[in-house]
Amino acid sequence: MPQDAQKDVSGANSADILGQALDPSELIVRHQHGVWRYLRMLGCDAATADDLTQETFLKVLRREDFVQHTDAATASYLRTTAYHLLVSMHRKHGRLKSVPDGNLIEQEWNRWAGKDLSGDEAIDALRQCMGVLTERAKRALKMRFAQGSSRVEIGDALQITEHGARNLMQRAKQQLRNCVQEKLSQNNHE
Repeated sequence: MPQDAQKDVSGANSADILGQALDPSELIVRHQHGVWRYLRMLGCDAATADDLTQETFLKVLRREDFVQHTDAATASYLRTTAYHLLVSMHRKHGRLKSVPDGNLIEQEWNRWAGKDLSGDEAIDALRQCMGVLTERAKRALKMRFAQGSSRVEIGDALQITEHGARNLMQRAKQQLRNCVQEKLSQNNHE
């Protein structure tokens, strides 16, 4: 690879890391957020995602033959390892909770995060787009997704019907989706 190889998302020169064992702390710094967010996308609560993220890195770092080829390949390998650890955890504890097909989840992750291995750009875009929503829409989404409130409870709090709460949240989610997609597409063209 030429000396002027492009820098990856973390700023390291990809020519310096291809085919080499990566320093464990550097591996964790580069990929921890992405693995954690992936586990959250699979439905893990924050504490379980923390535990499985740690187990993922321990498992990979214990492999003597692990070599970083590209950041994208390493991120994919880490997500696959995390997925299998989650499935194993469910089996071990006898939980009947289904885990979505790993290939479909990987496709969705790649669609959502794109070239941003950690998902930071999408999260930043979402935070910026939340500022576009009305206070009423923000409150409804917070009640639903942060507090687990029902549509009836949201409607009562906002003094609207259950259907009004549903419509408000649908419009807000569509507005967020459009805004985030626009911001991510702008970032990809820069």
